[in-house]
Amino acid sequence: MTPAHDDLSQLYRVLRQATGEQWQRDLPFQDLITDRWERASHLGFGEGSSIYQSAYVYGDVTVGASTWVGPMVLLDGTGGLSIGSGCDISAGVQIYTHDTVSRVLSEHRVEIEHAPVSIGDHTHVGAQAVIVKGVTIGHHSVIGACSFVNLDIPPYTVAVGVPCRPVGRVEVGADGAVTLRYD
Repeated sequence: MTPAHDDLSQLYRVLRQATGEQWQRDLPFQDLITDRWERASHLGFGEGSSIYQSAYVYGDVTVGASTWVGPMVLLDGTGGLSIGSGCDISAGVQIYTHDTVSRVLSEHRVEIEHAPVSIGDHTHVGAQAVIVKGVTIGHHSVIGACSFVNLDIPPYTVAVGVPCRPVGRVEVGADGAVTLRYD
């Protein structure tokens, strides 16, 4: 081992212990040594937003204030991607603004297709959901984990499944209390 390896190993042990004591979690080295809020700021995301180091960001991606982008997320903005303020984009979510289906099936005679994706303010996208090109998700909505979103979702909607379909509505009281009503 080299001295640099020994130094990095020691740094990892110290950071891992401190993170475990403060937050009761263990993270990969890259997430221990990087600042999620600084990365979000560097990407031009809104104030107070954060994005894990393991998340991929391509193309034109805009994110509002106080949005959390979890680990192992893919944000494809090659067709334009807008995520509102106060959102949670959970671990493993994949958002695509392009696909190559027609290009491949046409034996490359047709170009790659692009269409923007828009996610409204205060929306929760559950772990490992996949959102495809051209979709708009309204504000104050909940997308269930592992859902495949290929159609627009109205505001204040709970939507789940493969393919994703509305199954209920979100009600927010004057006092901020949230109720999820299922049909």
